[in-house]
Amino acid sequence: PTLEEVVSAARADAARRIGRAAATLQLLSAERVTWSDGSLGCPRPGMAYTMALVPGYRVRLAAEGDAWDYHADLRGTLVLCPAGQAVEPGRDTRY
Repeated sequence: PTLEEVVSAARADAARRIGRAAATLQLLSAERVTWSDGSLGCPRPGMAYTMALVPGYRVRLAAEGDAWDYHADLRGTLVLCPAGQAVEPGRDTRY
C-alpha cells in the first residue's frame, strides 16, 4: 500500500472505533519508517517477533483530545499501538 492508503485505513479504523466520520480525525503526521523488528514498533509482552528491519509507515491521528498511533508494514498490516507501548522507529530515507 501507499502512504495515502495507510492513512485512509488508519482513519477508517479510528472512525469506526469512536463512531465518528473519518473526516473529523486530524492527521498529526504520516511518514515512512523502518521498524526494528516484526513487532512494527508495538511489542506485546510474551510475544516473539522476527528480528529483521521492517520497512513501513507510522500514522498519528487525533480525535476528541486523544492521539491514535498506527503502525504498518509494506504488506498492509495495520496495528493501533496503545499509548506508552510504542517503540520509536528509524526514518526510512530509501524512498
